[in-house]
Amino acid sequence: MPPPTATTPWAPLRPTLVYALLALPLAACSISGLATRGLSSALAESGDVFASDDDPELVRDALPFGLKTIELLLSDRPEDTGLLLAAARGFTQYSYAFIEGELSADLPYSERERGRERALRMYLRARDYGLRGLAVDHDGIGAELSLDPAAATQRLELEDVELTFWTALAWGAAISLGQERPELVADIDAVRALLGRALELDAGFDEGAVHVALIRIESLPEMMGGSPERAREHFERAVGLSDGRSAAPYLAFASSLSVANQDRAEFEELLGLALAIDPDATPSLRLANHLDQRRARVLLERADDLFLEPLE
Repeated sequence: MPPPTATTPWAPLRPTLVYALLALPLAACSISGLATRGLSSALAESGDVFASDDDPELVRDALPFGLKTIELLLSDRPEDTGLLLAAARGFTQYSYAFIEGELSADLPYSERERGRERALRMYLRARDYGLRGLAVDHDGIGAELSLDPAAATQRLELEDVELTFWTALAWGAAISLGQERPELVADIDAVRALLGRALELDAGFDEGAVHVALIRIESLPEMMGGSPERAREHFERAVGLSDGRSAAPYLAFASSLSVANQDRAEFEELLGLALAIDPDATPSLRLANHLDQRRARVLLERADDLFLEPLE
């Protein structure tokens, strides 16, 4: 095979490939210098590459190596906010899509519980990386979030939005899976404050992603601060910001508020809209739409278990 040139289609991949190869023999010792910076940058920005992929299984198999490489680099660069963001985002996505997302009602109870515990641990790992990232420029914010979430989040600025979002998302997902743990449920105000601040700073972030997260938060019981009216407002805003190209708002509303209200007709209608989306129409949402549509199909198959009365 001839050596790559500027005209070969895979030539743009050469820098990342070189950094990855350089990292391999150095894995047992400290990685530093240009190779570290280059690989750190490539891994920190890898989310966009995964987001446009149309093969969830390929991404599932690739992510663990990438995540462990990020952790290896963080041992050498513990305050690299790009790597901390990549870790928070990556562990959240991996847990949602490929651990929690692959738990099946057909699995034996013991296997489902092991999977749930593993997903919970991954979410907490993601949360902790996110809090570390926020603390780089806002020292002590983790402790402040426990004491006075509203005041703590006012320290955050526009450049913190992405890290704020992924920290809150991982934290909220952990609470959802660990509802039997009072020490986790007590953190719901911190999650709400982080998402609220992200919304203040950039209401349109990632085509309505903050609104999607808030659909689930506002679908909680009123005794936990939830509001069906606000959940619906966030749903409508999320659909509008994504121009209806994202399955996420439909999935979030159907699986949370429609189920809570035992509205099976609405549930099936919303999941039908999610499944009608063409994943290839929006490359930046391709992988997310594939994964959300997979979840939508599973939910439709389980509808008889989720609703007390069959649809007439």
